[in-house]
Amino acid sequence: MSKKTASINIGISDDDRAKIVRGLSALLADSYTLYLMTHNFHWNVTGPQFNSLHLMFMGQYTEQWNALDIIAERIRALGHPAPGTYKEFVKLASIKEVDGVPKTNDMIRHLVAAQEATARTARKLFPVVEAANDQPTADLLTQRLEIHEKTAWMLRSLLEE
Repeated sequence: MSKKTASINIGISDDDRAKIVRGLSALLADSYTLYLMTHNFHWNVTGPQFNSLHLMFMGQYTEQWNALDIIAERIRALGHPAPGTYKEFVKLASIKEVDGVPKTNDMIRHLVAAQEATARTARKLFPVVEAANDQPTADLLTQRLEIHEKTAWMLRSLLEE
């Protein structure tokens, strides 16, 4: 017996909701990959900046962890299942995993690139969201962009001489 769900009538067409969900799924995949990378670097950072970076990375991965739920729940509110496996995330993410344990400054460079990639993924969805008149998703994207751009700036600042 198949499970029937109630129809959704929130003023966004089925087609537009599907397009938005594709973009949000990519954002969720990038966000999860960024979360995992940041947590990995938190565990494995070494050197003179250990304490400050260990704490900074913890703040960043905690923020990322909380964002995952917000993105996934928006996907669900739009009537679709949220991706939730490594296999799906690897397929959907624009960020590639980092092999091994990079040196400290390379960790920072990887995180800058991943923050910027996640911002690009969020920004790419705006035209679809605006055309569909989807203000809640636009608000989510705006909030995520602000955080990713600010975090990338802060990380880049660590690399300046």
